[in-house]
Amino acid sequence: MQKTTQPRKQRKRRALAPMHIRKKLMCANVAKELRAALGGRSSTVHKGDRVKVLVGRKKGHTGKVIRCDYNDLKVYIEGLSARNAKGTEKLIPVAPCNVQIIEREKQ
Repeated sequence: MQKTTQPRKQRKRRALAPMHIRKKLMCANVAKELRAALGGRSSTVHKGDRVKVLVGRKKGHTGKVIRCDYNDLKVYIEGLSARNAKGTEKLIPVAPCNVQIIEREKQ
């Protein structure tokens, strides 16, 4: 992928990226205790991982990843929901760059 400083081209490449590139865009920061086990500062977020929200209104919330949406590049976390106009609970999407992986799911 070519580098550019123009935001419009960055947004376009992110929106039109193929699935193997989107998987790399779903990376999040890794907690210091887990870095030795995973071998790096960042790793791809997977369903079942325990994460902590670092930025936003729900900062500090920890929970298990319920779903990873590769089309919208968002992560859905257990217990992170809001009521809509009809009164039903909807999960709040969070960007993976705004979470930290605390614990990897045992496989």
